[in-house]
Amino acid sequence: MRREENENVQADTPVEQEETVDAEAPAAPVQQEVAPVPQEEPEAKPVKRAKSTAKKTRTVELTLTVTGTADGEWQADLVHGTKRVVQGLSISAAAVSRAAKELHDDIAGGIDEVIEAARTQHRTRMEELEAELAKVKAALAELSD
Repeated sequence: MRREENENVQADTPVEQEETVDAEAPAAPVQQEVAPVPQEEPEAKPVKRAKSTAKKTRTVELTLTVTGTADGEWQADLVHGTKRVVQGLSISAAAVSRAAKELHDDIAGGIDEVIEAARTQHRTRMEELEAELAKVKAALAELSD
C-alpha cells in the first residue's frame, strides 16, 4: 500500500520525484540499428545552364517569291514579316538564272528548265512570225510593182 500512497502523494524532493516518475513511466524503447534499405537513386535532373551573356542573334524573316510564266516573264514579291515590301516587280530571266546559280545548283537546275522551255516556245513563235513576215513582204512586193 505504501506504493499506492506514494502515487497519490506528491513527491517533495527531486529524488522522490525521480523515483515516482521511474515507477510510473513505461520503459524507454530500445533503439535498434537497422541497416538502411538501399534505394534506387533518382534520375539525375538536367543541370540548368546559366543564361548566356552573349548577344542573341536576331533573326529576320524575309520571304522572296519569284514567279515565272511559260512565256519567260518573271516577277518578284518580297515580304518582311507580315508587311509586303515589293509586289509584282518585273525581273529578267537572266537575273533569275544568275541568282538561282548563286543560291544552289538544285535550285538553278529547276529554274533553268523553266527558262529553257520558255526559250524553246519563243523560238517557235519567232519562226512562225518570221514565216508570216516573209509572206507579208512578198505580198507587199507584188503590190509595189
